[in-house]
Amino acid sequence: MSTAVEVDDLSFAHTGADLPALERVSFRVSAGESVALLGPSGAGKTTLLALLDGRLQGWSGRVSVLGAPLDPDRPPPSARRPDTGFVFQEFALVERSSVLRNVLNGRLGRMSPLRALLGSPTKHDLEIARTALADCGIADLAERRVDSLSGGQRQRVAIARCLAQEPRLILADEPVSNLDPARACEILALLTGAARTRGATALFSSHQPDLARRFAQRIIGMRDGRIVFDVPTSELNDDATAELYREVGPIPGIGLRAVS
Repeated sequence: MSTAVEVDDLSFAHTGADLPALERVSFRVSAGESVALLGPSGAGKTTLLALLDGRLQGWSGRVSVLGAPLDPDRPPPSARRPDTGFVFQEFALVERSSVLRNVLNGRLGRMSPLRALLGSPTKHDLEIARTALADCGIADLAERRVDSLSGGQRQRVAIARCLAQEPRLILADEPVSNLDPARACEILALLTGAARTRGATALFSSHQPDLARRFAQRIIGMRDGRIVFDVPTSELNDDATAELYREVGPIPGIGLRAVS
């Protein structure tokens, strides 16, 4: 099976920070796999996802995404950008624009420069956008303005925009942190199910162990910028999860593969 993400000895510090946001992080994600990054706030999950998305520079180590190495000194070439989709915690939608127009924004990287500049989608772009809307259960909201939607509906729009991009890798930063438990399950089921149907790889962050267990095949536990465990979902035990959220103390080794 091919590798979608490969990270070796990655370290990164934000400008002016006293401590690194990521320290000697190493892991691999196979193509088509669904993986959760689990850990408390400040663990480094958001930083790691942003780095994999090519939005951070100045790191050390080796990082490869979809078979192409990332450069620590510059963003990825624009031709590679559409292959990685990102679902933001705060949705990052154009509030005064329609749902369909927001979803079509996911097509910009697949359009010719002139069409992207003019915002002039082809019939094919429209078909893909409407399919994404239907897959996310919001086809009937296509002409509604985003600022009239609920939080759960907005997250569906954000996912539809990502799917319209036709990514091979989907990164999602705390995609359900603003939703109630029932809506959170619906959204994660939609996100991971859509990735699976399309043969895409999904890597999402969460601070909720139960959701990570339910929707990921594998869970990577993070704390203080380091990976403390990396296990199949079936091997994650409650003791390890409890320790992950404590200030100090070792991660139990029973049933886990610890990562230094």
